[in-house]
Amino acid sequence: MPALSNNKPSDFDGYWSKTLEELSRLPAAPETELIPIRSAEFATMYGVRLTSIGPYRLFAYLSIPKGNGPFPALYYVPRYGSALEPIPQGSANAKRSRFVTFSLAARGQRNSDQPFSAMFPGLLTEGIDDPWGYVFRGIVADSCRGLEYLLSRPEVDKSRVVAIGNDLALITAALKPGLTHVVCSPGLFYATSDLAPKTRAYPLEEVNDYLRLNPKKREVVHRTLSYFDLRWFAPKVKATTLIMAESPGGLMDGKGLQPLVEGMKAKVEVHQSEHSSYKDGLFSEVWVARQFGFKEAILPEHWQ
Repeated sequence: MPALSNNKPSDFDGYWSKTLEELSRLPAAPETELIPIRSAEFATMYGVRLTSIGPYRLFAYLSIPKGNGPFPALYYVPRYGSALEPIPQGSANAKRSRFVTFSLAARGQRNSDQPFSAMFPGLLTEGIDDPWGYVFRGIVADSCRGLEYLLSRPEVDKSRVVAIGNDLALITAALKPGLTHVVCSPGLFYATSDLAPKTRAYPLEEVNDYLRLNPKKREVVHRTLSYFDLRWFAPKVKATTLIMAESPGGLMDGKGLQPLVEGMKAKVEVHQSEHSSYKDGLFSEVWVARQFGFKEAILPEHWQ
């Protein structure tokens, strides 16, 4: 793979310090509401409202096991898609008997779509011509605010908290303390300016679409994306990390992600996709269970 450009902004740390400072000035003002229809004999489900920068009001699902805690926690950072699920589709609902689960809808996603309703495709380039107005600056703040709230819950075992999801999992771990583990599937912000021109697959094709329509904005778009490059966050991550890479030959396979892995100071493991949602999902579920000291993972029935 050709060498990647080194475009780390000189004010990278300042950009994120100002973003977190802006977040800290806004109280989260949490509101919780019982959701009986999504509760079960082994767990209680709540809807949670939180305030992030903007200010912007967010929604999340919080599930707490019944029994004596504290319990390990699974934080599902905002996914790249319109819908919000209490736990990822296809997961075993029984996981909620073992873990506190917290699934956050970032601004623009359903249940957090007032006053802004995101388009897919389209969200990746919303405001991309201004680093300070780029929607993902707010979304990163949303993810950080979600982690702050989760860690404030007395039911959470602070020694076992994992963020699971896309690039936001790693970015959140770099910006905010408290996560002990991370499962990250890069796909949005790893050397995006270098890799987007090499693919026609979405979501990176959104960047290509935008630049075809706005060729004069190429320089500012690349500058905005440079503030989100996972390579610059990697050294700040302290949590034990599992990187879910693409299958061999993909732009973000184990070899392609090597610069990211080499930049990590925390313990990191890479799993290359086996072209099977079952095999990849099983690897991730077993990895988290073992990291948290469980002999077996709780798996969905169709995997057993």
